[in-house]
Amino acid sequence: MPILLQVDFPYQGPWGEDMAQAMQGLAQSIAQEPGLLWKIWTENRDTGEAGGIYLFADRADAERYLEMHRARLLGFGVPEVHAKLFEVNAPLSVIDRAPLAGLG
Repeated sequence: MPILLQVDFPYQGPWGEDMAQAMQGLAQSIAQEPGLLWKIWTENRDTGEAGGIYLFADRADAERYLEMHRARLLGFGVPEVHAKLFEVNAPLSVIDRAPLAGLG
């Protein structure tokens, strides 16, 4: 069953295109993570937060990634990392155009 991971943390920038350039190597590394189906990068300059929404093939891969990523972020000096794991109801999500073809 696919697992959605929601992560957010305090972040002071860079934002937008500057973030895209600065984080390109990290994005390429994340793309190689076992079980990762996709990630949506999130940022909110007004509240000083960034993070991501990830979809993993299963809970074990999501939990393993979260443990590693939390340690990585704390190592970068991020003071706190908020995360939640959710099971995905694929049949209902597909009705609402979620990109889950074949995961039902």
